[in-house]
Amino acid sequence: MEGENVSTQPEVPGEPTQTSTALLETATATLQGFGPVNKIHQHLCAFHFYAHDMTRQVEAHHFCGHQNEDFRQCLIYDKPDDDGKLIGLEYIISEELFLTLPDNEKPFWHTHEFEVKGGYLFMPGVPGPIQRQDLEKVCKTYGKTIHFWQIDRGDNLPLGIPQVMMALTRDGQLHPNLAQDVESRFGISFAKERENRAYMTGPAHGLHPLGNAAGRGLQTVLREVDCKPVESVPSVFV
Repeated sequence: MEGENVSTQPEVPGEPTQTSTALLETATATLQGFGPVNKIHQHLCAFHFYAHDMTRQVEAHHFCGHQNEDFRQCLIYDKPDDDGKLIGLEYIISEELFLTLPDNEKPFWHTHEFEVKGGYLFMPGVPGPIQRQDLEKVCKTYGKTIHFWQIDRGDNLPLGIPQVMMALTRDGQLHPNLAQDVESRFGISFAKERENRAYMTGPAHGLHPLGNAAGRGLQTVLREVDCKPVESVPSVFV
């Protein structure tokens, strides 16, 4: 199928879904509402690399919904198929909101200008003129991305500590084989899209020096601390 990832993906361990489970899911889907998920309105494909290791790059499929004009939130999967693995999430905010963040928070956020103008962030299956209407806005935004599942290591379950991810900021960063694989599977040309998006502009105040990890590496680590206990509360029962 179009967009199918031909690379080897780790297989999730476990027994196949039973018929009784599928029937129960059908029943609950009929009875329950899924408000947050139903707000998802677009699919963005892009690339992320680990904030502490640019050589580890992954294809990331974002399924996004707006909270308002300045804030959208995205579930990130390793591929857009029914069996895609939920590997992370991204929050996308306007430049105006980014500028309100404390300085010690800003490094966790990356810019989207280069990956949008470079053609590397795109909407699979959406005609160019239509997707460019929204990407003009995305080009000016900042994103904060956390990945929970390190599929690039071949992990068949989400192991280890969630990691901060970053996005492309200049030519020469993206692995050529990864770029060519995505272009082939989705029938697109990054070079052609770059030409079509040359008119777009990034944040009005330019790229903030504290964004994009402030030009350094970031890695989350686990540290053992004392756990604050709950204060004893008198029982109301006699």
